[in-house]
Amino acid sequence: MRWFWVAGALGALAFDGVDGRLARRLGLTSAFGARFDMETDAATVFGLSLLVWLCDQAGPWVLAIGSMRYIFVAGSWVWPALAAPLPPKRRRQAICVVQVAVLTLAVVPGVPPDVASPLCVLGLVALAYSFAVDVAWLLKSRAGEKKEAVV
Repeated sequence: MRWFWVAGALGALAFDGVDGRLARRLGLTSAFGARFDMETDAATVFGLSLLVWLCDQAGPWVLAIGSMRYIFVAGSWVWPALAAPLPPKRRRQAICVVQVAVLTLAVVPGVPPDVASPLCVLGLVALAYSFAVDVAWLLKSRAGEKKEAVV
């Protein structure tokens, strides 16, 4: 059964890479499409992190990987500066691909938990770094806006 999920995750990863390029090449990009892609990526990562945990490949802490996007959104309700748009960055795309790859590898049959768990820790560290960079940028740009308004 785990091979089914591995194949599905790899297929989703491949299609995710193709659909964005195709949309840009054909001039079919939109704000809705970009947002939809981001949210489906987040849902996929959450589902994979849940699967890793349910397969006993890592402890419940692995759910932090899948919850990070939703924690960020909840944070924007408390700190509105986090709701501002972010400039496109390859770092975010690359780390998203890394998350899907790490979580997929963690559920491959035959990969022992003592390999899967440290791999997921590295994925979580990379993801936390990426979110920290974005939060710092958003808070810094918000502080810059306030200074300009005062002057």
